[in-house]
Amino acid sequence: SVLDNILVGRKLHSKANFFEVAFQLPRALKEEKQNREKCEEIIKFLEIENIKNTPVGKLPYGLQKKVELGRALATEASVLLLDEPMAGMNVEEKRDMCRFILKVNDELGTTIVLIEHDMGVVMDISDRVVVLDYGKIIGDDVPDKVRSDKKVIDAYLGVAHD
Repeated sequence: SVLDNILVGRKLHSKANFFEVAFQLPRALKEEKQNREKCEEIIKFLEIENIKNTPVGKLPYGLQKKVELGRALATEASVLLLDEPMAGMNVEEKRDMCRFILKVNDELGTTIVLIEHDMGVVMDISDRVVVLDYGKIIGDDVPDKVRSDKKVIDAYLGVAHD
């Protein structure tokens, strides 16, 4: 289910050992309760309460990606590396994911490092953009400056060089 999937992200916070979990000893039960509460908060934050008991494999692709974001949030990391979180999404799904990425940054204060090939999305939601061309940095600035950088334009429009 969605809830179980997001709970996986909480495992790194677990202190209870195998025997405490197996025999449902107090520490394990307390951790389980705390982890479920945290995951319920994340589910509410992502506005997916209505699907929390649904098997993730039965969800549309965009919602599956939102569950992945929820699992990442469950780790409570101060920095999230999102590798092409919008790959394969339609325009509406991308818009929704952008909204939540911005919400994570604005409301939770989480730094987002976004690897994405949709330059429109990158330029719309980023404070700073670093552009790589064959592993080499060719642009590093605020979106408006990167957008008008000749090296970046050449690389993304495929300008031939002699």
